[in-house]
Amino acid sequence: MTKRWYVVHTYSGYEKKVKTDLEHRIETMGMQDRIFDIEIPIESVTEIKEGGKRETKDVKIFPGYVLVRMEMDDDAWTCVRNTQGVTGFLGANGKPSPLSRDEYNKMMHKSKKGEAPKRTAVGLEVGTAVRVTSGPLADFDGQVSEVNADAGKVKVTLMIFGRETPVELGFDQVAVIA
Repeated sequence: MTKRWYVVHTYSGYEKKVKTDLEHRIETMGMQDRIFDIEIPIESVTEIKEGGKRETKDVKIFPGYVLVRMEMDDDAWTCVRNTQGVTGFLGANGKPSPLSRDEYNKMMHKSKKGEAPKRTAVGLEVGTAVRVTSGPLADFDGQVSEVNADAGKVKVTLMIFGRETPVELGFDQVAVIA
């Protein structure tokens, strides 16, 4: 038998609970020789809060799914399938389908360098009304015309002397108008 990765469907939001419950079941049922790893696909996301503060947190890429590396046989299938919170395996006609190495790498966001890509999430998007909070243009209101999350910059169109003027500002220099 070969060790392969399988996708297990769970109730959304219960991925960590399913992982700990399954680890406990593997130990109590003596399945360590057939079920080897359990992973939840996550990625690090840097959010830029008001005031330009950066906060990094882990976010599930595929809510409701857990990856299990195992040697598929009836006992291993039963152990995983009967774990509380598991609703089934991903596959056709009720038969679990193993992932290829490329599919696993894509799901786990593993590049050839072994470095997981980071994503930046900002509460700003094109068309959002903002107020400039600092700098020489403080207290001007405008509209976001471009967001460059990687550089931490936003392009805002401001009305200056009755004329629309595009200005590039840092995330920490603008606040969303509610």
